[in-house]
Amino acid sequence: MLQPPAPHFGLVCLTVGPELRFRTVTLSRYLALSVAEREAKLHALYSENIRILHSAAHYCAARGIRLYRMSSSLFPMLDLRGDDTGEGVLQSLSAELRAAGAAFEEAKVRVLMHPEQFIVLNSDRPEVRASSLHALQSHARVMDGLGLERSAWNLLLLHGGKGGRAAELQALIPDLPDPVRLRLGLENDERSYGPQELLPVCEATGTPFVFDAHHHVVREKLADQEDPSVRAWVLSARQTWRPPAWQIVHLSNGLEGHGDRRHSYLITHLPSAYADVPWIEVEAKGKEEALAGLMSAALGNQETAP
Repeated sequence: MLQPPAPHFGLVCLTVGPELRFRTVTLSRYLALSVAEREAKLHALYSENIRILHSAAHYCAARGIRLYRMSSSLFPMLDLRGDDTGEGVLQSLSAELRAAGAAFEEAKVRVLMHPEQFIVLNSDRPEVRASSLHALQSHARVMDGLGLERSAWNLLLLHGGKGGRAAELQALIPDLPDPVRLRLGLENDERSYGPQELLPVCEATGTPFVFDAHHHVVREKLADQEDPSVRAWVLSARQTWRPPAWQIVHLSNGLEGHGDRRHSYLITHLPSAYADVPWIEVEAKGKEEALAGLMSAALGNQETAP
């Protein structure tokens, strides 16, 4: 019997070591600066973060990592409403930003982004919906600046948002701006949206569904990730991906048992339901150490397969 190809494991944003550490500035610190100081501060910060992002492509390529979750905090203040300093600075660095994107393309590393939890497109508060869309458009603008494809290959991933408002989420997705809509993916969470609530939204809107087994186990209080429902949801989620070979799932283990929502340092359990999933994004505190262990195990399985 043929073994499925080894999956591509994805690195999330940073490394445990110092290699991929991005700079930032707090809002209070930024607002205390003069207009000229703000521009200088952001130019130095953005330049350095683009340089580090560029190096992330080489870091991943050197280790055989084919999937990279880019930090959504690379360019602080870019989405600050009423202040276009960040946009002006990023525009001045457009050549450098495009070169960083090209480095990922040349290294054949897939890039995605998972913005912050405060983005709630289906909030019942109009001001939250407006600020959420503005922030999401800023993230999509970064992906465009990198030259990343407007498709699920370069995913812009969100959770379902405000609980009990799946119908509102479904209704707004078709009207999202193309840079957002064409990259949009949705992921189940531990509280508001399980697969049963989110999958119909994805099916109705043509949005890829990123299944997270750990969230599912915690939310449904299941014994572990070998519950039969995990495999069922993996297969259902696959049908929302065009093509199915682009399917991404999330992998994490609980810190102190399967029901612990906190992530463990390394991955000690890879659910059998993920055996044929092509792309697995690893959410472990150990970052690159967790990936190295998984990749080594996957390679060993391939070499010993009959």
